[in-house]
Amino acid sequence: MPNEFDGGGNYYNKYESNNPAVQVLMREYFKDLDEIIISIKDEISLALEVGCGEGYVTQHIQNLGIPIKGTDISSRVISIAQQNNPSIHFSECSVYDLQSLGEIYDLVLANEVLEHLVDYNTAIEEMKKAAGKYLFFSIPNEPYFRLANILRLKYLKDLGNTPGHINHWSVHGFKGVLIGANLDIIKIKTSTLWIMALCRI
Repeated sequence: MPNEFDGGGNYYNKYESNNPAVQVLMREYFKDLDEIIISIKDEISLALEVGCGEGYVTQHIQNLGIPIKGTDISSRVISIAQQNNPSIHFSECSVYDLQSLGEIYDLVLANEVLEHLVDYNTAIEEMKKAAGKYLFFSIPNEPYFRLANILRLKYLKDLGNTPGHINHWSVHGFKGVLIGANLDIIKIKTSTLWIMALCRI
């Protein structure tokens, strides 16, 4: 079985950043996320966020009135997510083993997950098996994500590449990934430094 986050990773909590520029970016991120998710809200009785980390997006989706669960490969972050969000069920699970959860979800979300995975195609196939209706993805919008890192003088020796990011997509490139996975793209858009895509199974 492939390993999650094969390239390692960094830790920067953009969700609680005090940097005004980051706060603006995150407000725009959640505004665009809401626009997409609310458009299908009435069709969702249960959602799942894979690679949920500490549960910031999971909690946000619940606050929209959508029942949701979260999974992550890291027991450490799952413990934090559960502590911070006691009303949401979180479990330790690989994105490559979602069938072990024994449920089908109307919506499966992967926020900033695919850029970390060597075998992202297999991960998408596993998410398709767990999703009854929709898949939602967000990924860094390249090369702008790396340029933003350079502008804030981060990861300069790696030309702005965030540690752990082993896949880099533009909108056109990511659209090709989704088409190759035989997904019906409902909406794909840029949200400042990210690309968001809603697909129908």
